[in-house]
Amino acid sequence: MLDTYMIILVVVLALIFDFINGFHDTANAIATCVSTRAIRPGLAIIGTAILNFIGAMISTGVAKTIGGDIVISANMINELIIVAGLTGAIIWNLLTWYVGMPSSSSHALIGGMIGAVAISVGFGALNGWGILKIFLSLILSPITAIVVGYIIMNLIFAVCHSYRPAVVNLTANRLQVLSAALMAFSHGSNDAQKSMGIITLALLSGGFIDTLEVPTIVKLLCAAAMALGTSVGGWKIIRTVGGKIFKMHPIHGFAADLNSAVVIFTATLLHLPVSTTHVVSGSIMGVGAAQRVKAVHWNVARQMVSAWVLTIPCTAVMGALAFLIIRYVFFAAV
Repeated sequence: MLDTYMIILVVVLALIFDFINGFHDTANAIATCVSTRAIRPGLAIIGTAILNFIGAMISTGVAKTIGGDIVISANMINELIIVAGLTGAIIWNLLTWYVGMPSSSSHALIGGMIGAVAISVGFGALNGWGILKIFLSLILSPITAIVVGYIIMNLIFAVCHSYRPAVVNLTANRLQVLSAALMAFSHGSNDAQKSMGIITLALLSGGFIDTLEVPTIVKLLCAAAMALGTSVGGWKIIRTVGGKIFKMHPIHGFAADLNSAVVIFTATLLHLPVSTTHVVSGSIMGVGAAQRVKAVHWNVARQMVSAWVLTIPCTAVMGALAFLIIRYVFFAAV
């Protein structure tokens, strides 16, 4: 009976994480098109919520990576550990959302899980190669976004240099609606799967399923939770991502969204988790640098990078502390 209650708690916390991820990362999907006034904020959020849901339903490859590559075996952990990891990630996401600092929900989840596993059953239960693969994906994706964003922006400049700026911006403004839609779809295709992977891992460790295959009901719940969270929006982070890194015009927003969508969806096809926050911010930096290196507010970028670097160690500590506190408060007498 206790196992059943713990599984229910894991599912609830994972859906809360997905919901928070939705409004925390709404900024990533719509910051550029809102900041360039390509689409009204309310309409952008509704459209993003729908496309997030659709994107979340198309694949489970990233979910299997999250569920299978953090720990060596599901038999080595239990639901309490997963609850602690989720708790650490949720607390961090809420803190960074409150101060308006873009941070990675992906990093938070992985850091929380690493801390909870390490403090409970030891570092030996962690899948070193799997975590390395995840880390490389998380590290290389924003670098790729910066480089490719720089290249794409220069290509667009080369194609459009003979046209009047007003014509270019009007066309880009219309195209940005499409690129933002692709960005929202790709966001759902990657980010919602992380909670799917955690829930599936919990079901497997508890003996409720036999293989690391994501049940359809889990896909639906996670997709719905992220879509609902997206509909709430994260305005503080939208202001940071959309305007403080680089002053964008429609052509920049189109390039940044298109680049982000390609990078994120490519990662989804490769079953690799990436940070939407990192990729979008990297795209904006690359696009801005193509315009003029000094046009990018690198001090804001440095603050964001600092938050990213701190996320995994901080959430690892939070996950570990959450495990110790939960075990002491609820299971000391068991």
